[in-house]
Amino acid sequence: NTVSNLIFILPPIYGAIQTYKDGLEKRYLAAYLCLTAVGLGSWCFHMTLKYEMQLLDELPMIYSCCVFVYCLYECFKYKNTVNYPLLFLLITYSFVVSIIYLNLKEPVFHQIMYGTLVSIIVLRSVYIVLWVYPWLRGLGYTSLTVFLMGFFLWNVDNIFCDKLRALREKMPPVVGAVTQFHAWWHILTGLGSYLHILLSLYTRTLFLKHRPKVKFVFGIWPVLLVEPPKKL
Repeated sequence: NTVSNLIFILPPIYGAIQTYKDGLEKRYLAAYLCLTAVGLGSWCFHMTLKYEMQLLDELPMIYSCCVFVYCLYECFKYKNTVNYPLLFLLITYSFVVSIIYLNLKEPVFHQIMYGTLVSIIVLRSVYIVLWVYPWLRGLGYTSLTVFLMGFFLWNVDNIFCDKLRALREKMPPVVGAVTQFHAWWHILTGLGSYLHILLSLYTRTLFLKHRPKVKFVFGIWPVLLVEPPKKL
């Protein structure tokens, strides 16, 4: 459960470096780094199981989703514009959720607030791939499917935790390790979130008349390379 957080850390760092090299908007640099922060917080929590580290895991999930929402809903604006009302709304949302959660200490509250942001992202993504750039459906649906698979396995692990533990005790160590559904939750949601940033960045660069292309590092891991618009 600790090591599986590497998928939240290493690929987004690479994405942030590539975004900086391509001279793209800093909001996407922030998106990659926020995803990295989620992975680092989750690493610290699962390594220590301390409440303070749990907050470093859960609160960045809210903050990163707010950045994702801002990026996705600002895809079709002129370059270097700032939507101050939306920015204020998302900062206020993050602040209020943080204060309430720190006092309430109720996981269900956090899950609802996080789920609300994810739902907003999903609705906007579906709109983009259905009516704006339909050729991005593969990327959009893959991101959503992978994320939902992780969410499903996370719930299975929560509901059947005791039975799964008893079953793993009878399995060889290697087999038991790959049935850690919470770790798969990390892997799949990390990949799904990373693919979402690619979708958002692809949409934005298309609107700005750049030439984005998805490449696969070692034929496996997707990265977005962006060339500037052709000069007339």
